[in-house]
Amino acid sequence: MKHGELIVYDLIMVGLSVFLIVLGIVLFLVCKKKPVESEETLPVKLCARAFPLTDIDTATDGFNQRRIVGKGRLGTVYAGVLEKGELVAVKRINPLFVLSNAGFGFSSILKWLSLAQHPNIVPIIGYSEAPGERIILMEFMGMVSLDFYLHQNPEGASLLDWNQRLRIAAGAARGLEYLHEVVAPNIVHGCVKSSNILIDVNFCARISDYGLNFLAPKEKRGLVGYVDDEHWNHRGGGGACKESDVYGFGMVLLELLSGRGCEEGLLAKWALPLIKEMRYSEFLDPRLVIPSEMNPLVRLAKVASACVGNPRKCRPSIVQVVAILNNLEMEVCL
Repeated sequence: MKHGELIVYDLIMVGLSVFLIVLGIVLFLVCKKKPVESEETLPVKLCARAFPLTDIDTATDGFNQRRIVGKGRLGTVYAGVLEKGELVAVKRINPLFVLSNAGFGFSSILKWLSLAQHPNIVPIIGYSEAPGERIILMEFMGMVSLDFYLHQNPEGASLLDWNQRLRIAAGAARGLEYLHEVVAPNIVHGCVKSSNILIDVNFCARISDYGLNFLAPKEKRGLVGYVDDEHWNHRGGGGACKESDVYGFGMVLLELLSGRGCEEGLLAKWALPLIKEMRYSEFLDPRLVIPSEMNPLVRLAKVASACVGNPRKCRPSIVQVVAILNNLEMEVCL
């Protein structure tokens, strides 16, 4: 190689070295300004936070009876207003269940349950615990239970036409599917019934009180009729499980279709033979006009029958139920 060529080669190498050094400095400065996201900078789901009992007392005006919006098997629900004006549903657990579950890990379970986020469930946003007190805070959006629409409000049934009832069924099923199959670890509701399915202002179904069966596992009040016979056979592997949730959902479908209450299981004994014999004019809610296109209601009735009329091992999963109801909902919307 000639002398002139060596000089050019050396200049090129020097220039390349300088370029690499400058590039390294630039990359270092950029990375310093915008560090790689760590676990601390990535968005995370916030779990329920603890509230002092004094804050809950203030939010409910000392648990004023005028703030009561509902009573259930686990306790009383109050409409509360937090310090910043946020409206919440305050569920005050029955003292008997508090005493029987002392030291059970209430806060840990509530934090886990609060990580569940889905359009068809009611979010848990907080909790409070003190001697003799266990309280759960949930979102409050002026929702009314399906039980109220169907069985308590004289005009409620007419507000829910067949299409709306089908959409409510599909939405509730999707919420239950999320609890059963998406949340890790999975959440068994333990008490799927019409009073635990809330309807918001857009007639969207939202499941509430999920995973709270640990507070009263032996309490039959408000549960009889919404769980299968196997539920009470604790020695034989009974208790709350996904299959018993599906049974309860089937009972809700029977209520939506017939307009009748569960009546501690008497509804199933009355409805299942009528569905089997295809006597739908006797079975469907007489407060609504029977539609000319009966296929969606017939299929919904068959789903209800499969959920309620079969033993656990032969019962459809909520995934199978959702697949059918989603198709029915799409047909109705078309």
